[in-house]
Amino acid sequence: MKEINEIKKCLKDKLSKKRYEHTIGVMYTAAAMAMCYGEDINKALIAGLLHDCAKHLSDNQKMAACKKYHLNITPLENDNKELLHAKIGAAFAKDLYGVKDKEILGAIKWHTTGRPDMTRLEEIIFIADYIEPNRKELPGMMEIRRLAFYNLTDCIVQIMENTLKYLEGKKSLIDPSSHDTYMYYKTKQEREHE
Repeated sequence: MKEINEIKKCLKDKLSKKRYEHTIGVMYTAAAMAMCYGEDINKALIAGLLHDCAKHLSDNQKMAACKKYHLNITPLENDNKELLHAKIGAAFAKDLYGVKDKEILGAIKWHTTGRPDMTRLEEIIFIADYIEPNRKELPGMMEIRRLAFYNLTDCIVQIMENTLKYLEGKKSLIDPSSHDTYMYYKTKQEREHE
């Protein structure tokens, strides 16, 4: 696997300045959360750094990458190719950056939609992507940032509620994984608070 500084250099050349700053913000937020929850800090750094490594691709490049890596494309992803960057990012992390760790690859793959029963690292990257300091202030952001270091389940539920409400307001199609993630964590939250 490439060293962190080498990955940073590659990404700085490929990503826009704003996307690169976001990436660094996610990397450090993920590392802080990993410290808080006793997770592997280096894995959090790598997953945070590479989570958007395919974000710069055009729609045609995304489709070509899916073909190259034999990635299935759902009808929703075909209509909204922006969603493809996460699964392509996991393929790039493995192929271009030498990441072999399945947990890091999973964290990259699921950072946008989440999935039911995420690993702790997947939860951390999913949350860090939403709360990193360069993100614009979304409704409830202060509370979500507090929850990120206090209760991951409550934090994910709050993020999913905000995200689903936002997408419904825009009349956007919602990835089934996002809905499944919300239902799973909402049920988990109810059990934890019994």
